[in-house]
Amino acid sequence: MVNYLIRRVGYALIMIVLVSFVSFVIIELPPGDFLTQKVEQLRARGDRSAEQQVEMLRRRYGLDKPFLERYINWATNFLRGDFGESFEFERPVGEILGARLGYTVVLALATTLITWFLAIPLGVISAVKQYSLTDQIISVISFIGLGMPGFLLALIIMYFAIIVFNLEVTGLFSPQFQDAPWSFAKFMDLLGHLWLPALIAAVTGIGGLVRIMRGNLLDTLGQPFVEAARARGLKSRTVTWKHAVRIAINPLITILGSEVFPSIVVGSALVSIVLNLPTIGPVFVDSLRKLDMYLAGTCIVFLTIMLLVGNLVADLLLAWVDPRIRLE
Repeated sequence: MVNYLIRRVGYALIMIVLVSFVSFVIIELPPGDFLTQKVEQLRARGDRSAEQQVEMLRRRYGLDKPFLERYINWATNFLRGDFGESFEFERPVGEILGARLGYTVVLALATTLITWFLAIPLGVISAVKQYSLTDQIISVISFIGLGMPGFLLALIIMYFAIIVFNLEVTGLFSPQFQDAPWSFAKFMDLLGHLWLPALIAAVTGIGGLVRIMRGNLLDTLGQPFVEAARARGLKSRTVTWKHAVRIAINPLITILGSEVFPSIVVGSALVSIVLNLPTIGPVFVDSLRKLDMYLAGTCIVFLTIMLLVGNLVADLLLAWVDPRIRLE
């Protein structure tokens, strides 16, 4: 197990370096840079000192240096906890992301809890009652969830909430708690607003996991060890939940590691944009659009780290859940 962990950590370090370098190259591919857009904005305002300001900013952010030197400086500072400075916000990247990280984690965990709490029982019921009316209804709902983009569902719900019911569904807080210090009332207000974006973000995941759980459980229920358990006189519920589900849930654990941990970094970006949520996702998308190199690069590196950590955690969980798996 120790050798396995050492190998995985070594591969992860190589992957992080490669992903960070490639992401910087891709961000550099479009013609111009953030300051090219900045000078156009200053000129549009009639600012005659636009060129001087841009040259000053270019030296400040190190954009006058070769690409490789800029990357090495940023990567070296990254190891020290200095992620650079955002071009657009003119603030340290760590400060910008840190202010939104807590809400992103809370939303990701809430989305995961809702997804698993609904998907696993629905998948089991659908498999146990194969081809029944219940199975057909769950299958139709699952396919609708798979085909419904989260941002479109957010727009539909927001329209009905605002136009029909005159309710405010954007953001994570009511206006009176937006800038208020933390208190029990603000925490309850957060919970009151959190369930809707978490449910919207979970819809597609629920549809996919239900189908995966149903297919895996159907395969598992036909295995000889299940038939042997039934032959020993065990109850059908015990055979399903204690023996079959334990094996059929393995692929879902892998999905948990590859989806939940990265969502802690970017969350459901499009849903967050539509619902105006203070998560990292909208900032990440905006930084890519505006070529904010250090902000976008930091998000991509953390996204890679979370993906690698998630896969490692999923492998360890699989080895714990299924004794047949050995990591060596």
